[in-house]
Amino acid sequence: MDSDTLAEQIKEHFKYDASEAPAPPLKQPFVIGKNIVSPTENDTQNNGFICFSAPCLLTYDMLCCWWHCIWKNNCLHMIIAQLHDQRVVLVNQDSFYCPLSDGKLEKVLEINFDHPDAFNTELLLACMDKLKNGQAVSIPNYDFKTHKNIEPGRKINASDVIILEGILVLHDPRVRDLMNMKIFVDTDCDVRLARRIQRDTVERGRDIDNVLDQYDKFVKPSFEEYILPSKKYADIIIPRGGDNDIAVDLIVQHIRTKLGQHDICKIYPNVFIIRLTFQIRGMHTLIRDVKTTKHDFVFYADRLIRLVVEHGLGHLPFTEKQITTPTGSVYSGVVFCRRLCGVSIIRSGESMENALRACCKGIKIGKILIHGEGNDGRQLIYENLPDDIASRHVLLLDPVLASGNSAVKAISLLLSKGVAESNIIFLNLIAAPEGIHAVCKKFPTLKIVTSEIDMSLNKDLRVIPGMGSLEIDTLAQIKQPFPFEQ
Repeated sequence: MDSDTLAEQIKEHFKYDASEAPAPPLKQPFVIGKNIVSPTENDTQNNGFICFSAPCLLTYDMLCCWWHCIWKNNCLHMIIAQLHDQRVVLVNQDSFYCPLSDGKLEKVLEINFDHPDAFNTELLLACMDKLKNGQAVSIPNYDFKTHKNIEPGRKINASDVIILEGILVLHDPRVRDLMNMKIFVDTDCDVRLARRIQRDTVERGRDIDNVLDQYDKFVKPSFEEYILPSKKYADIIIPRGGDNDIAVDLIVQHIRTKLGQHDICKIYPNVFIIRLTFQIRGMHTLIRDVKTTKHDFVFYADRLIRLVVEHGLGHLPFTEKQITTPTGSVYSGVVFCRRLCGVSIIRSGESMENALRACCKGIKIGKILIHGEGNDGRQLIYENLPDDIASRHVLLLDPVLASGNSAVKAISLLLSKGVAESNIIFLNLIAAPEGIHAVCKKFPTLKIVTSEIDMSLNKDLRVIPGMGSLEIDTLAQIKQPFPFEQ
């Protein structure tokens, strides 16, 4: 089929005249034939890859990079929609096209926009590096009609999920090194060519003949030379793009798993972090803010503690049980272990007792008081534990796990009382990596459940960014409405 015939067929299919208003998007893409995927210059609806970067302050930053396939945008929109409770930002590789000088603009039809040299990859790498390190960046605002950058650029803040889409993101090994998982979304080249023609004629005001000429001269050869060979670097290849609902659901589930998995959880599988949502992030913002009132601090800290306790209870052993509902139906459920008690590390640990009692009516709660001696030493001052604690599962309560010295002393006391190490679940509001290392190295079979792992400890062994000593004292002063139960 020659170019003239092809152009006439496409015009008839689109029923579009340049003098008229832009045509609506196609519901059924025009299919010329069947072939392997072919690229389009800066096509925003093509294949790509997803990857995860190193952790930032909170959980995992995820970097997702896409390149050409007809339904790439559909995939992106579906993934972003399902990640509605996470901070997601989209960065387009086409924002990093090198602006053209006046001399090059005169020969714009001779420029290959699908060549790696058409992009400012150094600037892209610099921006991605800043985003990975939690810094805001200014992304160039590239205009496809003038082929120049328009000021001002687009400011992007660091987020949990960073999506980078573009046509050659798998070509450069330095860009690939940013990734942990790469996904290539595949589709038919003829469908994509039809979509490209619609986009370039409707959105960018280009002539169909020029679009087809550019495709034959630059787009297809560049695909075969640069894009197709880089497909081998993809970890996952998804056919049909946004039509593949199962693949998108699996990707989203994997992203959620990674977002909830701190690096330290890869080292210690017995460390669990409750899934981060905007609600939890908002509550952490309030309890960490130096301007938060004592009343609000206690209210939101208690909400977070309740979530930690509920998550911790989910790690108790259970047995299956069938019951009969009031409708006479049979329900297959479970029954959790009833041999349970709590142990709070005085003073701040007592602030978690309300939540534990609210979840476990009538639960026995013991207390341990440990006094610090210098930076490392700890002395047991007081302990009052249930007599039958050796036969129980124990929820150890301390809202802040800092150096881990007090926790190690408390856990050692529980073991000396006959409690099995695997029967201990240590509940924290926030934890420092140093404390987790100290506890998990010495007690590898107990479980730690926390709502967030902070960055580190400072020279005074305070958790950073943490909550501050005033807030911890406030936690310790929360009065308990129930007497100690033995």
